[in-house]
Amino acid sequence: MTTALSPTNRDAALAALAGAEVDVLVIGGGVVGAGCALDAVTRGLTVGLVEARDFASGTSSRSSKLIHGGLRYLEMLDFGLVREALRERGLILQRLAPHLARPVRFLYPLKHRAWERLYAGAGVTLYDAMAWSHALPRHRHLTRRGALRACPALRKESLVGALQYYDGQLDDARHTMFLARTAAAYGAHVASRTEVVGFLREGERVTGVRVHDLEHDRTFEIRAQQVINATGVWTDDTQSLVGERGQFHVRASKGIHLVVPRDRIRSSTGLILRTATSVLFVIPWGRHWIVGTTDTEWNLDKAHPAASSKDIDYLLREVNKVLSTPLDRADVEGVYAGLRPLLSGESESTSKLSREHTVGSPVPGLVVVAGGKYTTYRVMARDAVDACVHSLGRTVPRCVTDRVPLLGADGYPALWNRRGILAASSGLHVARVEHLLGRYGTLISEVLDLIREDPDLGRPIEGAEDYLRAEFVYAAAAEGARHLVDVLARRTRISIETFDRGVVAAPEAAELMGRVLGWTPEQRDREVENYRLRVEAERASQEQQDDETADAARLGAPDVVPVRLGT
Repeated sequence: MTTALSPTNRDAALAALAGAEVDVLVIGGGVVGAGCALDAVTRGLTVGLVEARDFASGTSSRSSKLIHGGLRYLEMLDFGLVREALRERGLILQRLAPHLARPVRFLYPLKHRAWERLYAGAGVTLYDAMAWSHALPRHRHLTRRGALRACPALRKESLVGALQYYDGQLDDARHTMFLARTAAAYGAHVASRTEVVGFLREGERVTGVRVHDLEHDRTFEIRAQQVINATGVWTDDTQSLVGERGQFHVRASKGIHLVVPRDRIRSSTGLILRTATSVLFVIPWGRHWIVGTTDTEWNLDKAHPAASSKDIDYLLREVNKVLSTPLDRADVEGVYAGLRPLLSGESESTSKLSREHTVGSPVPGLVVVAGGKYTTYRVMARDAVDACVHSLGRTVPRCVTDRVPLLGADGYPALWNRRGILAASSGLHVARVEHLLGRYGTLISEVLDLIREDPDLGRPIEGAEDYLRAEFVYAAAAEGARHLVDVLARRTRISIETFDRGVVAAPEAAELMGRVLGWTPEQRDREVENYRLRVEAERASQEQQDDETADAARLGAPDVVPVRLGT
């Protein structure tokens, strides 16, 4: 059982996909696509998963990093979605990925006496009651004094009291990568940087795809009995390759987030604030806060949605309404923008479009899954694979992913309890071991083995003290990272957690990755320069006042590997 997404295993996966027909081929390496691959392979099916860029390089690395039921969907009376999401939240926290997910506490300030406490309290009580497990504590009512004790950063006049409740949090990009890696461990053939450029047809039936291996510039065919299109905001683009109109359409809604240092907001709890159009979160994130999000329609470049100056000013203005010491642009370490794949409906406002998902089969041999929200990825994957099984014409076991922990999860609570012993045996500080356990779970042993073989890898990387040099070697050797941006933006979060956006760390990170990937000095320099241009383009886009000019500025930096469609 191989557990590594290594360069060698990528080559082997592509060779296997080119050589034989698989039962199910999944297009798209986001959370839903990776979830589909894991679901199908754990039912005993032969499976392939291809992604044009890096795992989670689209929507699945740019969320609010929350696994939650969605309190605001209760107001929309979408009880089914909330109940389903809360059940999935409990599964992720307790069984599927306890090493990657953790509880997070939120404070909801109340501005009106009596009626608001009654109304909001009833909503949070229902929210707690709909959760299927006791993975998280129940909510509490706080006086104004109690709320200010938990969050001294709040202006006294901005609240009369508060509610405190819990949700879950995880690193979305690492979780998605772990899904793909777990699928590979069970036998799925998994490959990133592999772009679908066309579909194979026999009459009206889809029988596979034609792909372009972007790393080695070669094109070949993959045969499959069933193909799943799980490309999120690119669903319509992928469907156009089939030459058929889709049964439904996906609209993209842009959400941006700001990352600020933890010391800029004095609080022991996260915040949830109501705005005129949606809700605003202030989310604890290690030594940082994530502030977000917006909800606006986006019709421009899907691969690199740009945050404009107007977007940033909006978030700062909204959060400053309740802070005693306001944030300004100089406090912002990082900015990221992501796109929600929303099912097109009659509503003109993207904030009112459904977060429910749908599964369809526009032509025989092809299943499309679209919509949904990150927390319910497993349900979406189950429904998509169920649709494939219906067309396979043979008996296939039911979904078991509610009982399949991701790699790194088995034995995690026991290893967490032994973190002091791990620290003593490895020579690392216990705080460093805790950080590694929250990123690798029981696979921490593989990272520690690298340090044991080369103690120099136990040093922090220059410019990003939270991460060890060994993590960059490991990302290239075992986590499927092919390029510098994969590690700085997704295997780690250096691109949003440092004021220089990772430019200082880039040369050393490239040198470490290059050892694994066999880069020449010229290749290392190209990777570093490409990343520098990316950061410059992002900074330039964030100075523009509207989406169009921000998009044009962001596109000033070329992709490290050009992709035609962007699936």
